[in-house]
Amino acid sequence: MTAFLDSATYTWVVLPLLIVFTRIIDVSLGTLRIIFINRNLRYYATLSGFFEVLIWLLVIRQVFQKLDSPLYLVAYAAGFAAGNYAGVVIENRISIGRVVIRIITRQEADTLVSFLRSTGYGLTVVDGEGATGPVKIIFIIIERKAIESVVEMIKKYNPNAFYSIEDVRFVSGAVTPNRLPVSRRWTHFHSRMRKKV
Repeated sequence: MTAFLDSATYTWVVLPLLIVFTRIIDVSLGTLRIIFINRNLRYYATLSGFFEVLIWLLVIRQVFQKLDSPLYLVAYAAGFAAGNYAGVVIENRISIGRVVIRIITRQEADTLVSFLRSTGYGLTVVDGEGATGPVKIIFIIIERKAIESVVEMIKKYNPNAFYSIEDVRFVSGAVTPNRLPVSRRWTHFHSRMRKKV
């Protein structure tokens, strides 16, 4: 084992790759820690911070021992850059927290509103005045993981609507969708629309 640690393979291949890999993990944890803090998830932030610093100390020790080698410095920087990207990708995958979607439309929004309500979302609709005349403003608070499906609904039922999405730090109460499968929600909505016709 000692012979391997002293070998050129370990010095010039294995160790630089370990530095890159551990920096990706540690910076990803740092990105998630900041996101957890912004979402007031203190326990997750504490846990991720602990492992972030622990890994960082292990890596920086190796780098300080080899400061005369540009390879280790490049490996350290490459791991840092890749870790930022990985952290954002991971956060998007786990979709923690809630967002508010604001939808502004000049068209009649009854169909979109009816569909959103039929799928179990709570929303608020108000009249507004835009640059070119009257508009409808729809506010809806949803889980981050539901963003894609709600945006699809907007594009289907009101494709020219303007919408913005923002993170919500705290919600005192929100109406969330029922647990019906998506296929049943679509069936329920279309049956309601047929009855109206």
